Amino acid sequence: MLGANSVLEEHCKAGPRNVVITGSTRGLGKALAREFLLSGDHVVIASRSPDSVLQTINELEENIQEGLSVAKKKQRETLLQAKVVGTSCDVCKPEDVKKLVNFAVGELGSIDIWINNAGTNKGFRPLVNFSDEDITQIVSTNLVGSLLCTREAMDVMQYQEKGGHVFNMDGAGSGGSSTPLTAVYGSTKCGLRQFQASLMKESRRSKVGVHTASPGMVLTDLLLSGSSLQNKQMFNIICELPETVARTLVPRMRVVKGSGKAVNYLTPPRILLALVTAWVRRGRWFDEEGRAVYAAEADRIRNWAESRTRFSFTDAMEMYTENTWVSVFSLSVVCAFIMLSSSGGPFPGT
Repeated sequence: MLGANSVLEEHCKAGPRNVVITGSTRGLGKALAREFLLSGDHVVIASRSPDSVLQTINELEENIQEGLSVAKKKQRETLLQAKVVGTSCDVCKPEDVKKLVNFAVGELGSIDIWINNAGTNKGFRPLVNFSDEDITQIVSTNLVGSLLCTREAMDVMQYQEKGGHVFNMDGAGSGGSSTPLTAVYGSTKCGLRQFQASLMKESRRSKVGVHTASPGMVLTDLLLSGSSLQNKQMFNIICELPETVARTLVPRMRVVKGSGKAVNYLTPPRILLALVTAWVRRGRWFDEEGRAVYAAEADRIRNWAESRTRFSFTDAMEMYTENTWVSVFSLSVVCAFIMLSSSGGPFPGT
């Protein structure tokens, strides 16, 4: 695993990337697009709604201008290379996906990175309460859409001199674990993991890398739809804002090499930090009645181009994850904490 220092060095040296992100007009997809742009990349955003695409392009262009207004010379040179374009695309429709690929190649000349971020879960409830339309849309968007997009992206990338990289997004159920109340969503994510394993063998000698990205729990509409008060109290401990997650994932995506890499946000140091600071994270995003207490997106990203350069504590911790003993120590502490937390009786003195 690359430490944050190695990634940061390569990330800073890397030239502009041509990036396509599906489902990128809100939530994590939009945050990823913004982070790529702030790295000087060329980004194609896509969504089913033409109006959403146009609105998002305007917002992201404003973010670039805001970044330029506070950037120093080197960062300014980087931001001046940024470019954002977009088009409507329903990833469930093969003809739309082909149009998206043609649009991206026409606008950018080539595709270096393709991220299958489009997804839906239709809320939390038992399977019998999902309609035929709900099930069809979840499976079509999450699974069929990713298959179609991956096929078309690989078909273009295999003929490019430098190939390219495709990322599919992990989620609840990816590892085969049960996902009660989101059984349909979980089954699509489990299917994508099998898809990834198959592609790894198919593309062993290909110039196209196929990877997974795992954002963990992100405060987006996808996660919050139908969530209970108990869910929200747990979200206070383990969830993060889209732009925080994007800030970690994008540098690693930009410098990925080979194939079969897993770019994860919830690394052992971050899990450790969340667990040992759980008591101070209460009420971080939601109050005791489940009401959101975090700022709206427009307020959060104000001066984001400037504040994103600050090194966080968890980033500093990750600088040392390349040393095996730290990773082992982190995992050991996490396991010990979980074992203590799940013990039958109360802790001494409580």
